[in-house]
Amino acid sequence: MKKYIIVAAAALAAATLAVTTASAAVKYTAADLRGLGDHIVGKAGSAIDVDGDNVVDTFDLVAMRKMFDHTGVFAEQTVAVTEENVKYTGRNYYDADKETAWLVLSGSAVDFIVNGRSAEITINGDYGISNGAEQTPRYAVIVDGEIILDELLDVKQKTVKLFEGSEPRAAHVRVIHLSEATNGAVGVSDIKVDTDIPVPVVPEFSKDISIEFIGDSITCAYGVEGKDQYESFKTSTENFMKSYAYLTAQKLDADYSCVSYSGYGIVSGYTSSGVKNDGSLLPQFYDIIGRPTSYAKEWDHSAHSYDVIVVNLGTNDNTYVSKEPETRSAEFTKGYTEFLGKLHEAHPESYIICTLGTMGCTELYPSIEAAVEAYKKEYATDRIMCYQSETQDMNDGLGSDWHPNEITQQKSAYVLADKICQALGRTSDQQGIDVAAGAKYSTVTSDTAMMSDYLSDWDKSYYVTTVTGGSGKGSIQTLVSGIELKKNGRYSLRLALKTENITDIPFFVRNKETGKVYYEGRTENESTGFTLEDEFTSPEDAECEIVFMVGGSDSSRFTLSELKLVRLA
Repeated sequence: MKKYIIVAAAALAAATLAVTTASAAVKYTAADLRGLGDHIVGKAGSAIDVDGDNVVDTFDLVAMRKMFDHTGVFAEQTVAVTEENVKYTGRNYYDADKETAWLVLSGSAVDFIVNGRSAEITINGDYGISNGAEQTPRYAVIVDGEIILDELLDVKQKTVKLFEGSEPRAAHVRVIHLSEATNGAVGVSDIKVDTDIPVPVVPEFSKDISIEFIGDSITCAYGVEGKDQYESFKTSTENFMKSYAYLTAQKLDADYSCVSYSGYGIVSGYTSSGVKNDGSLLPQFYDIIGRPTSYAKEWDHSAHSYDVIVVNLGTNDNTYVSKEPETRSAEFTKGYTEFLGKLHEAHPESYIICTLGTMGCTELYPSIEAAVEAYKKEYATDRIMCYQSETQDMNDGLGSDWHPNEITQQKSAYVLADKICQALGRTSDQQGIDVAAGAKYSTVTSDTAMMSDYLSDWDKSYYVTTVTGGSGKGSIQTLVSGIELKKNGRYSLRLALKTENITDIPFFVRNKETGKVYYEGRTENESTGFTLEDEFTSPEDAECEIVFMVGGSDSSRFTLSELKLVRLA
């Protein structure tokens, strides 16, 4: 996948529309400015030689920007919310007759930079405003990173003041749909600005990574703000900005698009009876903007490219497959493989990441692994991976109807961001990642020591049974290896030990190559059970191992479980 390098001068020219004194006749549109900026950073765009030197470079962008400068004469302008003037995020639909951009799917947004003394926008409602008090669409307005409005939309039209003052300012604005498509869309129209700039509204520039998220209620952030699992769904607790999808995009500074519907699946939507629900199949609606009839327009895949496509489906399918797993698992694998083929046809260069498990249903995960292998074989590509998401922890709390809350969504985002870095060959900062999750467990002996060991695939508990303990603690060493630590990373180490006929066990985290110890501890002398939750900082980048000295006692047993080594910062 092509990597983009942001040119500092281009980024500066794009962002600073506010403070110069030159004045010139307007020759170009906001779309020209965006197109030239895209061209300069290596994306498809417009190669416009503004300064006439037969070279298209950042100097042309600076020259074009000057044509958008202040005149000193203020007047009110009304700017349409078209892609010429604003950046569309996600699947939006522009109704030319009503001059309104409809934010249809979860997380769909418009982003722009507006320059003036004051500015406002018009927000419009569709059929969703009649859904009832707990089911109307939710949206937010963000100005320079601050949420100035977060509310349910229950009126046909309203005006929202973005800012006002006596001096002009350049403000970054986002209007985002926080609930999901089936509850109605949010319309945006008429950006009105008091300005002395000929072109006062321009789109935000694209980022250098783009991700498409495909999922169900988990991706929609269904009930993420619910007080507990016993609270029923309402749009006031659905907030896409707390979805793992949005949080992942924010962490990676990526553009995104989201195709997600609560209750949807690959071969069956949610069913309480086990009878197939073929009215809620996401693949059937992947090629349109959104399912509601008003927005069931063809989606132009060729006009949108993604570095990564994330598929998080199967939770709802499992309500159908689990009733007859012997036959329906194969049906799910076949349907999943066919959907991967559809994604490949639409975006052959995208890296695909598949996952399942946040709400359990992990018995279906092997079927996803089978689909991924079938896809690799059919398309002769390794640009795909799958991983099993960690199931939500009851200790973290739950959202409405047993859905993940913000803590779980954030944990999922940390893991997914790490996987995307792997896919794109980028360095991950490991934040929030259990770096011991894929570690290798082993035990080594010296002198006369003898033992046997066993690793449980179910819960990663590791059992060591000693026959002869040898001459001392170091005669038997249990190792957890293959752990990568980052310089200055602060880590939380958690584990549980159960022992029989052995006490006072030393353990430590050390550099595998140099033996340098970063953390050390010891179990209690007389205890047969021991738990630890502590923190330490790694002084360097290193491949490390956790070592437990369990020798010196004959006929003893040692069990290591619940091991987590998570980077906090």
